[in-house]
This record gives sequence, structure tokens and C-alpha cells, in this order.
Amino acid sequence: MNKSVSYKANLYESLLDAEEASAYLNAALEDSQEAFLKALKNVAQARQMADVAKEAGIRRETLYRAFSAEGNPTIATLSSVLNALGMKIQIASMMEQGKRSVAGSRR
Repeated sequence: MNKSVSYKANLYESLLDAEEASAYLNAALEDSQEAFLKALKNVAQARQMADVAKEAGIRRETLYRAFSAEGNPTIATLSSVLNALGMKIQIASMMEQGKRSVAGSRR
């Protein structure tokens, strides 16, 4: 008899891989802020939220609040959590993606 694995358990297992987690977060960031925060919460939960919070120097409850639907984490919080996960925030030119920013365009 085959034992079924839940979606969340399978997701968390895949998010233990750094490259998979990075791709997952980038895809969510392309979608929306809400999707990114939910994805970051999933990555942190996959790697044990309490451990991530301790490594980031942030209370676990604060992380859950920051990653909630109403959450609005600071750049410092995001940076600390990503650092604890072995990742970083990186800025790239939209021109690299074939997009053009209205604010940055010159005529």
C-alpha cells in the first residue's frame, strides 16, 4: 500500500534545497508581495521557524506576524531572515529583463 505524502510536507522537503527555495521565492516575488511573504514563511517553516528566528535574532512570534497577510516587514527583518536562510536581497536592473521603468526612462 502506497503511503501518500501531503502537499505541504512535499513542499517543505523541496524547500530544504537552497536552489529550489531561491527559485520558489523569486517566482513568488514576481507574483506579488503577499505571495512572497507567504513563500518566505513556507521556507522558514520548512527550516524550522524557531531556528530561523533565533539565527535571525528575531522573536518567532514577530516573524509569524511579519509574514501574515497584514504583515509589512522592514527591510532589516527581510534581510535578517534571508541571511539566516543563507540567502540575500539583490537588486537588478529591469532592463536586464527587457522591461523599462517609466520613472527611469529618459527621452
